[in-house]
Amino acid sequence: MDSMLPDESDLRRMRSGRTVLAILTIEDDIQLFRGNRSNFADLIRTGQSMGFIVYVLTVKNLLLTRSILKGFVYDAENDSWLPRLLPFPDIIYNRIPHREDEDMPFVKQKIEACHNHPHVKLFNPFFFNKWDLFEWLRLSKSTKPYIPTTRRLVSVTGLGRMMRKHSYLYLKPESGKAGKGIMTINVEAETQQPYQLTVQENKKSATYHCSSINKLWSRIQKQSGGEAYIAQQGINLASFNERSFDLRALVQKNQRGQWDITGIGARIAGASSITTHVPRGGMIEDPEKLLVNSFNQEQARKLLIKAKNTAVLIAKQIERGSGQLLGEMSMDLGIDSLGNMWFFEANSKPMKFDEPHIRKKSLERIFQYGAYLAKIKAEKAGGA
Repeated sequence: MDSMLPDESDLRRMRSGRTVLAILTIEDDIQLFRGNRSNFADLIRTGQSMGFIVYVLTVKNLLLTRSILKGFVYDAENDSWLPRLLPFPDIIYNRIPHREDEDMPFVKQKIEACHNHPHVKLFNPFFFNKWDLFEWLRLSKSTKPYIPTTRRLVSVTGLGRMMRKHSYLYLKPESGKAGKGIMTINVEAETQQPYQLTVQENKKSATYHCSSINKLWSRIQKQSGGEAYIAQQGINLASFNERSFDLRALVQKNQRGQWDITGIGARIAGASSITTHVPRGGMIEDPEKLLVNSFNQEQARKLLIKAKNTAVLIAKQIERGSGQLLGEMSMDLGIDSLGNMWFFEANSKPMKFDEPHIRKKSLERIFQYGAYLAKIKAEKAGGA
């Protein structure tokens, strides 16, 4: 078998000064590997056009002691994925698609080994946990004002305390994604059933009316299925045609290794949805159009600038708080009816942005940042 492997001279010819970036995912018995294949194909096309060698690499095939690894390349002509022997990557871009995959012991061990390896640069090592995000952002005076009151949902007593301060609450799974499992509570005092719990179910929502806080708590426990949740002050967001909207920012590191805004979009809540996520019935819209409708031209312009600056500020603090090397994140920012800005969520594995100008730039940024990391790595190796 070894006689079939490329030798050092073959490797040098293959590389010929090019940076090698591997897209890390998890293996799959049926379809070779998991993940968003169209996204991977777009990444490979973009990277190749920018002079990179790019391939998909599974955790199983990431062997840290080898100079040649088995990866997968995209064959556009036949719309298929082919196994190839390729040079060990300079940069590893983590796109393991699911938390449960990333939480497997052998995956955790491999990512940890990458961290401790002197010649490996892996960025975005894990999915964010919602509670951790708010803890990190609370640590800085500059980001703390953007956080709605947030508590861990652990007891009926704690929930009662929050409801006395806030008559409108969001309940979110700590490890949730794309609006899955979100609930809201509305308290309407002086009514027979003062507690209204609304539960997001795919593109619709179901509402339950409870006469006591204990009955409300039982319903929440039933819905949450024992998953860890946070309770968060509800914000009355600005709206368009009576549907609330929020802003979706994509923040990535640029060719200088600095956080920069790649683009900002807007998402309008679905007709019977409590979230603005597109998989839950949300709609994509132009942020300026929505802000002008809710405020005025001048205010809308200022709010968009503020949103961009706030997203970069928050990204820097999340990276600082996490203590990890991050290269990109998407985040949800809300603007309430008075024009105040709020941070709701950040995702270390952003989904594809549908806005074409943001999408194109987002793909290029991965490789601009990859080139920066490779340069830093080469300088360190040269100085060693």
